[in-house]
Amino acid sequence: MTEWISETFTSDVGWSHLETLVDIGNRMAGSPGEREAMEVTRDALESVGARNARIDPFEIQGWERGDSTIVAHNTTQDCIALPRSPARTVSGELVDLGYGLPEDFDRDLSGKIVVVSSTVPDHFDRFIHRREKYYYAVQSGAEGFIFANHVPGQLPPTGSVGTADAPIGDIPAVGVSKEVGARLGRRFEGEEVTIEVTCETPEAESGNVHAELGPETDEEVLVTSHLDAHDIAEGAMDNGAGTAMVVELARALAAREDELETRVRFVCFGAEEVGLVGSEHEATRLGADRANVKAIVNNDGVVAGRTLRLHTHGFDELEDAAQTVAQRFDHDISTIPEQLPHSDHWPFVAHGVPAYMVGSEKKGRGRGWGHTHADTIEKLESRTLREQAILLTELTVELARADREIPHAAPEDIAAALEAEDQAKGMKVTGDWPF
Repeated sequence: MTEWISETFTSDVGWSHLETLVDIGNRMAGSPGEREAMEVTRDALESVGARNARIDPFEIQGWERGDSTIVAHNTTQDCIALPRSPARTVSGELVDLGYGLPEDFDRDLSGKIVVVSSTVPDHFDRFIHRREKYYYAVQSGAEGFIFANHVPGQLPPTGSVGTADAPIGDIPAVGVSKEVGARLGRRFEGEEVTIEVTCETPEAESGNVHAELGPETDEEVLVTSHLDAHDIAEGAMDNGAGTAMVVELARALAAREDELETRVRFVCFGAEEVGLVGSEHEATRLGADRANVKAIVNNDGVVAGRTLRLHTHGFDELEDAAQTVAQRFDHDISTIPEQLPHSDHWPFVAHGVPAYMVGSEKKGRGRGWGHTHADTIEKLESRTLREQAILLTELTVELARADREIPHAAPEDIAAALEAEDQAKGMKVTGDWPF
């Protein structure tokens, strides 16, 4: 039966939910907007036929934006604070560290304010996350951290700092556009500059949205996303589209519920952008029951490009399932076997749970419009959401087959893979090493 394909390709459920999410405005973790996003997503999952739709709340460290400035030689340079930066004013000699590779921090940076790029050179063998660069700066004694976008267009980037144990970062951190970063390096390197960040850090509440379809089996497949977004933009790509995809998949799977041989649980996490807090909460809540999670389809970065890109974290059976669907539909799906420890699948993968990080192929390196004011809905296409929803619906049904066995991994094997991929050092610096 193929009626579900035509229904999905003509459905406006997912796209309408994306419009609802972006029109909320600020969906920062712990904000009223994030709470509204939870409520409308719970209601949407219920309306498409998923059962037991609910919100599981939890406490978080809140962060509310104030003002931020960079002052250099009586000029004020445009910037935005990075979430969970401490509120503080610091001054120091400006040092432009270029890409901010690990070796660039092998010096005493006491009293300095460092500028680093949001990307790495083409020859470098791995991407270096913002927080890794930040904590190299902290360890080297820097007074302040300036994160310069590598994408042109006067777009300062955001993105959180802080760790699970110390949610508020050690030194003030701001994002600047590519153009401002270049100006700082050209005009003011070696000169004294001042960073001032004001913010509030109240206790706050976030939450995860849950709903279910399929038989009441102990084993389950999780279909996930995150609801929150940075407060400076609509968060359409990151990650309104992922949550819209979850709602669309729930609609399509409800029509195919009699084909599901394993329970499918939908989880839309809160507080991802401030340290994977919602998914850590769920992984901890499950505890030993993580063994019952057969596989995870985590949607974070879908719809940004037309071809799906799936990180499979070394699970051969996930690679096989994805290629089975690609061949069945004669449709490209890109798969990458490496570890990707930067979204809500990770608190589960670290314990050996098989999971996809589902994004999409797009031009250029890094986030593109993501984490900037330019993350808006008109850059996405409803056609792409519908096409990808067809493939991901089929993939979820495939994963839920009783005869589709997907063994878990030993956590030490995940750790070894991270070591082999040269990702372990950075995770240890940021406090994200769970082994």
